[in-house]
Amino acid sequence: MKTLPHLYVAISGHGLGHVTRTLAVIQELVALQPHLQLTLATEVPQTVLQRYLDKPFAHRPVRLDVGVVQRDSLIQDLEATRSALATLAQQSEIRVQQEADYMQKKGVNLIFADIPALAGLIAQKAGIPCWMASNFGWDFIYRHWGDDFRELADQYAQGYRYCQRLFRLPFCEEMSAFPNKIDVGLTGQNPRFPVDIIRQKLEMFTPPERTVLLAFGGFGVQGIPYQDLDQFPDWCFLSFDPQAPPLPNLCRCLDSPYRPADVMPLCGKVVTKPGYSTYSEAYRLGIPIYSLERRGFAEADLLLKGLAKYCYHRVIPVADFYSHPWEFLRLEPLPPQAPERLATDGNSRIAQALSTALCP
Repeated sequence: MKTLPHLYVAISGHGLGHVTRTLAVIQELVALQPHLQLTLATEVPQTVLQRYLDKPFAHRPVRLDVGVVQRDSLIQDLEATRSALATLAQQSEIRVQQEADYMQKKGVNLIFADIPALAGLIAQKAGIPCWMASNFGWDFIYRHWGDDFRELADQYAQGYRYCQRLFRLPFCEEMSAFPNKIDVGLTGQNPRFPVDIIRQKLEMFTPPERTVLLAFGGFGVQGIPYQDLDQFPDWCFLSFDPQAPPLPNLCRCLDSPYRPADVMPLCGKVVTKPGYSTYSEAYRLGIPIYSLERRGFAEADLLLKGLAKYCYHRVIPVADFYSHPWEFLRLEPLPPQAPERLATDGNSRIAQALSTALCP
């Protein structure tokens, strides 16, 4: 009997963006290969993964990278990051051997990663091809922090050199550590429910121009001045923040079956922090993006540059975000600087390539 193909998916546990964009690709892949065996290797809880993937999978709750230790979506803790990276380095040899043994036992055919460098070392140990997808590598982030992180950046770059094919996403750095790069369009989640159904379920009937999604990622933002929303009594705000207070014009979506991409079509703008997945999903739906700045994180500069070039947008100084009231909400979005549109075919292109590799 022919063995079913088996894909091992290694996902950074840093925030939720890596999960949402990766599982958007995998969701499209399983439509092409419904009998595919899947292992998801990530610290992200299984209950969260199941919100983004309609397919049974094996879950390995292993730490394959650290990313950045953050206090919230705007503030990173470099010392805590350094400590966590040192701990992971002490465990890496055992972790690589454990995961390589698992792959050989389970008959894994291919590794697909976003974007743990350790996946490259596991692939090399197991003798299995490794593909990746991202708009940046962690070596790029760490190198931006100066000499204290240079050795770590070099180590991560070495892991990336075992990646045999990188699907480089828009809003990207050069990603010079990767030997074989293929540029693709934006990836991201698609809405799963008709707009009218969501509107009825959430009892939201404000027009899009007065409906705003507040989307600050898995880490959230400290001290969001929700009290200032009383300046907009005839508007409606949506939030997935578990700390959001009960307000008459704030719809808390955390306990609903909906995800940010599902409720975006209700909205006339998204207020967010620099993040690939939120930018991508809003752009693919044609929704203006009002983004905070973010200091000290190299990817944010790439994202904000891309935002101005391709998106209807506003860039919000953090001080303005915390001031009273939020006057930036009343401003029209600025038009994109570039006349050309970004490609949005990333999900399908990567899924088709994976499908062909797994079932030639």
